[in-house]
Amino acid sequence: MRKTVLTQLALVALATAPALAQQPGGATSDPTKKVTGSGQLVPGWTMRFDPVIARPGRPTPPTPQATDVSFVTMGSGLHVTSGPAAIYYRAADNATGEYAVSATFAQRKSMQHEAYGLFIGGANLQDSTQAYTYFVIRPMDGAILINHRAGDARPKQIVPWTPEPAVNKEDATDGKATNTLTIHVAKDTVHFLANGKLVRAIPKADLGGATDGLAGLRVNHNLDLHISDFKVGK
Repeated sequence: MRKTVLTQLALVALATAPALAQQPGGATSDPTKKVTGSGQLVPGWTMRFDPVIARPGRPTPPTPQATDVSFVTMGSGLHVTSGPAAIYYRAADNATGEYAVSATFAQRKSMQHEAYGLFIGGANLQDSTQAYTYFVIRPMDGAILINHRAGDARPKQIVPWTPEPAVNKEDATDGKATNTLTIHVAKDTVHFLANGKLVRAIPKADLGGATDGLAGLRVNHNLDLHISDFKVGK
């Protein structure tokens, strides 16, 4: 009897292993898609990939290369096809005091569970002491996330994934969605807005980092986005 039970359990484990591997968090889940870029960014822009973090039970991802993304001018805006997750910024967009950063993001197909948005307070973005706070949305379910990254460790969560009615969800038929995001830094508070509606107001002291610094775009992996009206100013 004991041998029969053990045999049945082993068969169940073998049958479910492939399915688990295809689910989020599985050993081979969510691979980064291959993108063949030119290795050149839009003039004036710089990129920083997310740190490569090894996970137990998974092979260590290869070190990302500039050719693993496409970041080009398209019409009056920008178009990003990723590849690995990264932030994109210009040296001229160094903001201090009270200011706002905003952009409109348009996707032409479903981005699944991936997210995109803006960041502020960027410092030392090309070394291991990098720091910034980012605000991203997930149009699959209309959720927002606000995190602070310090160094190459996992980001500190400020606002966990939370559905917000102000975020335009993906169209159920074709996956399209367009959202305008804004981060407004006031004297003592930072306001996070989606499509002109306030979704969070957080005291500066609760962000975990400075608000002065570089501002730019954050694009997770496996995305195809058109970005227009990117602005940083008072």
